[in-house]
Amino acid sequence: MAFTLAIIGRPNVGKSTLFNRLVGRRLALVDDQPGVTRDLREGDARLGQLRFTVIDTAGLELATDESLPGRMRALSEKAMGMADACLFLVDARAGVTPLDRTLADMLRKRGGTVILAANKTEGREAEIGRMEAYELGLGEPIALSAEHGQGMDELRSVLEPIMESVQAVDTVGETIWEIDDGVNEEGEGAEIPEGRPIQIAVVGRPNAGKSTLVNAIAGEERLLTGPEAGITRDAIAVRTEWMGTPLRIFDTAGMRKKAKVQEKLEKLSVSDGLRAVKFAEVVIVLLDVQVPFESQDLRIADLAEREGRAVVVAVNKWDLEDEKPQKLNELREAFGRLLPQLRGAPMVMVSALTGKGLDRLHKAVTDAYSVWNTRISTAKLNRWLAGQIADHPPPAPGGRRIRMRYMTQVKTRPPTFVVFTSIPKEVPEDYKRFLVNGLRRDFDMPGTPIRLILRAGENPYRDRKKASYTALTKHVKPRRPWER
Repeated sequence: MAFTLAIIGRPNVGKSTLFNRLVGRRLALVDDQPGVTRDLREGDARLGQLRFTVIDTAGLELATDESLPGRMRALSEKAMGMADACLFLVDARAGVTPLDRTLADMLRKRGGTVILAANKTEGREAEIGRMEAYELGLGEPIALSAEHGQGMDELRSVLEPIMESVQAVDTVGETIWEIDDGVNEEGEGAEIPEGRPIQIAVVGRPNAGKSTLVNAIAGEERLLTGPEAGITRDAIAVRTEWMGTPLRIFDTAGMRKKAKVQEKLEKLSVSDGLRAVKFAEVVIVLLDVQVPFESQDLRIADLAEREGRAVVVAVNKWDLEDEKPQKLNELREAFGRLLPQLRGAPMVMVSALTGKGLDRLHKAVTDAYSVWNTRISTAKLNRWLAGQIADHPPPAPGGRRIRMRYMTQVKTRPPTFVVFTSIPKEVPEDYKRFLVNGLRRDFDMPGTPIRLILRAGENPYRDRKKASYTALTKHVKPRRPWER
């Protein structure tokens, strides 16, 4: 059982800054503008020898209706119920506000363990605000400076007995899975460690339904959703299990055209989403069925392919479409015409709101992940290359014949192949595409990015064989002419 700590407080008291300090990385967006955080963000915190889960929450406000602030408050209250303890943060520079008093009353009525902390206590002027925090009736406030790392020892000393009381001290921590090549020289499929979560990023334009899809996959309301565009501001990681498959799924902010992204906060949100794509293994490009394949959708899909990630295209809000057969044919034609670099990638029609099509999306994701980890033996590759050259020889620019001598796979994730040839610079791009398409077709790798590298040289094992022969024969005494 892991100990969970939720950071609670009104907007702009430094909750996300403290969250980043505890996890040791800049996972949450931080800005002077209040209300940057809207969703629940979980992270693995480390404080001395303590290991626990910390939750960054949206700033609590008084709204309780179905407005955006009201839905943000409801999500933060859900985090309070999930946590073993709440860290109530106030701003020592601003002093105790009426909203702080209201929130303190709410926390007392809810019960549970509450730790009071005064943030931004660097400097003498903040001492008055820290003293004011005593009147909240939640005990002695811990003096913190999340930005400068002050007060972390005091926080650790307060957390230790609480964690021991719930028997949740875990000094081992969670297994961290790294992206590797899954090398398997004998087989064609890489072996993935059992229980390893697939890392998925859901990307798309604003209001395509990304957060609704993640909630549907997780089976609960983990992320803030609504009719407003641009609710999600930073990439939120959700750990869950989807039809028996462990996942770590990233919900990202909607990506608009670069010319329309003017505000600093939106630029940070977009860059956070791009970073999620780079760390993901499978990217779900989510389209809106009413406005599919706009220029920004194409750029997002192309980015995922260039980063070498397995790509699945999901068309959302399929339940709103009346002429489904005709629309399906139009989408397939547009997909093949506008995204030829993703030829063969799966395209799944879903409705994140009703849950229709999620079983097909799960199969498409796991199949794409398996193909992304494909490894082909060197012997099979060279037999295949010999057949391709025999049927379709490479061109002879200027009368110079191009010889392709040897082929091997150097890595997976994505599958990457090296061909040793006599004149690599003279091989035209269309012949390289011919080889890549042949690999996809003959080795059943539809849709996955394939990297093909051409290098000059002979068979790299040729010199090794010569060296072995020389080592065996260098001590053999040569026979004299009359002894032959």
